[in-house]
Order: sequence, then C-alpha cells, then structure tokens
Amino acid sequence: MQQCPVISRWHLLFKGNLLSQRYEKDDALSEPELARLAIYISEWRSRLSDISWFMRVLNEAIAREANAEDGCSGRFWEGRFKSQALLDDAALAACMAYVDLNPVRAGMSKTPERSDHTSVKQRAEKAKTVTQPNHKNQQPGFLLPFAGNPRQDMPKGIPMRLTDYLELVDWTGRMIREDKRGAIPASADGILNRLGIDESQWLTMTQGFEECFATFAGSEQHLRSACEKLPYQRVPGLSRCRAAIG
Repeated sequence: MQQCPVISRWHLLFKGNLLSQRYEKDDALSEPELARLAIYISEWRSRLSDISWFMRVLNEAIAREANAEDGCSGRFWEGRFKSQALLDDAALAACMAYVDLNPVRAGMSKTPERSDHTSVKQRAEKAKTVTQPNHKNQQPGFLLPFAGNPRQDMPKGIPMRLTDYLELVDWTGRMIREDKRGAIPASADGILNRLGIDESQWLTMTQGFEECFATFAGSEQHLRSACEKLPYQRVPGLSRCRAAIG
C-alpha cells in the first residue's frame, strides 16, 4: 500500500489512531474504514499547515517541560499568540525592530547588540568581522540578508541596508531607555522618510507593535488592497493603521 505523507508527518507528532496505525502497517482496510481515514487525513492536513495549531502544540510541549522543571502547573505563555500580516516595508521594519528590542524594553539588556537570542545581535557580531557588512554574502547565512535599498533587479532579501537598520535600532533603543536618549542620526532619518514614517510613529510602533495593529500591519493603501483580495466586507484595524503609518 502506498504511504500517505500526511499520516507519516502526523505520526511524527502524535500517535494517530487505530486506522492510521493499521494503514502505516499496510493492513487491509475496508471501504468504510478508508472513507473514515480520508476524513482524518483532511483534518490533519489542515492542522499541519495551521499556525494556530502549531502554536498550540508548541505551547503544550514547552509548558510540560517547564512545569516539570519548576514543579508547578499551568500555561507557559500568559495568552494566545498574535499574528499580523506585514503588508509593506514600513510594517516589516517596525516589526523587526520591535522584536529585536524586546530585551531592551524588558530591562534585560542595555544595548541591542548585547541582547541574547535576537537576530540583531547575530547581525551586529557578523558585521564586526567583515569588510563589507552591507554585502549579502557577508551577512549571517542563516538569516535573510539585507539586500540594500529598493532598485531594479532587486535581489531576494530585506529591502534596506544592514548598516542603516543597525543604526536605526540603536537609536530606537536609546530613545526607549530614558537614561540614554540620543538624537536621531541622519541615516536612520533617511530610512524613516523612505518608509513614510515620522519619528513619533516609529517610536510608538517599536514600543507596542502588537497594540498598534490588528490582523494586518501596513499603510491604509496596502491594508485596503489586501482586504479587497481576500475579500473582506469591512477593513479591520483601519484607524490603527492610519495612526501608525500614514
């Protein structure tokens, strides 16, 4: 009997059920049993491609391990995850900076380049060891590279220069830390102008990105375009997008 990749992948995570186990062992199944198995396969295929289901399984596994170590019970994360579609370069940059500055906001690190478990630290450390940090081949191979400012025949990568992003994140971190405020550098100001974001909007987004946007993150134009394609009868979070990105 031909193997079913959905069942095989599901069995990597769960035991499945009697029908799927028999199928994997090449046991003969009746027509009603195959029909019922097809329903399970359809459901499992949907779950294997569902980010909500992925986070549910991940949360349960981490909670079990953490609770065993700490001798307690309960959820590992306080609430459900939030998922927002990033519709343009401005939303992408704000979301990246928001994540990279998590340790700074939490008081766990004084500077972005010293923030453990962040991509900005990995990028900064690599940039110190190369002669051309903006060249995509001299950036960390396990991270999507910065491909430079938008242009014709744009290569795959984040549409801005690495050094500009690092300086922008550094300045943002200084503004977040009240004891270390600094003026916005010229290169960082250039990025914000290109993305169509003013200084106050940028600081608002990088300190509370999840609160600034609902289902979508981006400008009003990109938000309306995305809703027309889905289609949505109403545009969710329109006022938030107007306030965050003009």
